[in-house]
Amino acid sequence: MEVTARAPGKIILSGEHAVVHGSVAVAASINLYTYVTLRVPSPSSSAETSDTLTLHLKDMGLEFSWPIGRIKEALSESNDLDCSSPKTCSGKFAESISALVEEQNIPEEKIALASGVSAFLWLYTCIQGFKPATVTVTSELPLGSGLGSSAAICVALSAAFLAFSKSVSLDKGHKGWLDFGDNELELLNKWAFEGEKIIHGKPSGIDNTVSTYGNMIKFKSGSLTRIKSAVPLRMLITNTKVGRNTKALVAGVSERTLRHPDAMTSVFNAVDSISKELSTIIQAPAPDDISVTEKEEKIRELMEMNQGLLQCMGVSHASIETVLRTTLKFKLTSKLTGAGGGGCVLTLLPTLLSGTVVDKVIPELETCGFQCLIAGIGGKGVQVSFSGSS
Repeated sequence: MEVTARAPGKIILSGEHAVVHGSVAVAASINLYTYVTLRVPSPSSSAETSDTLTLHLKDMGLEFSWPIGRIKEALSESNDLDCSSPKTCSGKFAESISALVEEQNIPEEKIALASGVSAFLWLYTCIQGFKPATVTVTSELPLGSGLGSSAAICVALSAAFLAFSKSVSLDKGHKGWLDFGDNELELLNKWAFEGEKIIHGKPSGIDNTVSTYGNMIKFKSGSLTRIKSAVPLRMLITNTKVGRNTKALVAGVSERTLRHPDAMTSVFNAVDSISKELSTIIQAPAPDDISVTEKEEKIRELMEMNQGLLQCMGVSHASIETVLRTTLKFKLTSKLTGAGGGGCVLTLLPTLLSGTVVDKVIPELETCGFQCLIAGIGGKGVQVSFSGSS
């Protein structure tokens, strides 16, 4: 038997940076997914596979494996954990997991993956215990670009592992993608958040919540509200491939706020208004094409205003400005998403937009060395699919 889970990435539609200073922000899922397949060996499997836990990061061509006996020896006390009650990985368990990861000799240039491998080991042993299995991870999301790739991995891992646990009741004979119930999603989201803590230290919980539940969330001062889009938005996502230091960018906005408190307070208040208006527009029904077009035009203007305010905060970048200029040539509106300073840029693709425009703008962006992805916004959250033994 094997189970495959898929969890979507996320974008920030409005409010990044300003949310740190008390403004509302809006985040949404995108229909680009991370996939995790968990395969449990059959009784007739070879001794090697029936006594090993293997993690295969397919996109990177990396494979890690541990004898079950070695994991037991290192983490025996963690087996007391109940998978219906998520716990934080701390103290000696964190040290023991780090030791297991270090034994794998991850290549120096891929060492950033170590925290993700640690999150995998923690989630697996807590939810599945000390059982042999092969876990394969593939993703449509570029890593470290602000599209929630680490959260999507944690959500997909939690979903695949919980699908085989007694805490979750699913129809294993069903063909196709299955949704979790509300209580199961809440449990899954808590486990994914624990994985995110191993990777990021102090995550906000926004990324894993969007990936778990899908659609959109509005958030302010640590409070998250799920909202549902009534508009089928489509975006061109341009990955500038320019790495950024989120902490430094956040600190830069705070320093600017200290230097210009009144001006920056006005900027944050304006962003707050944009996020509130955006969430109202997105939730209102659009009965016909004219309504959809009118809504898209309002969303386009709000994105343009939000980008201008992000420039006021000092978080744009030459690569982002290149995307803005290129898409503007085709009368398209763009804004950065996430931390800025590089990362990804969103471009609204209106429903009535000619396909030839998209066919022209993408090659032009790609000649700058950027990666282009087209995604639907505000779709389903995490799902699982079962298949019989092969």
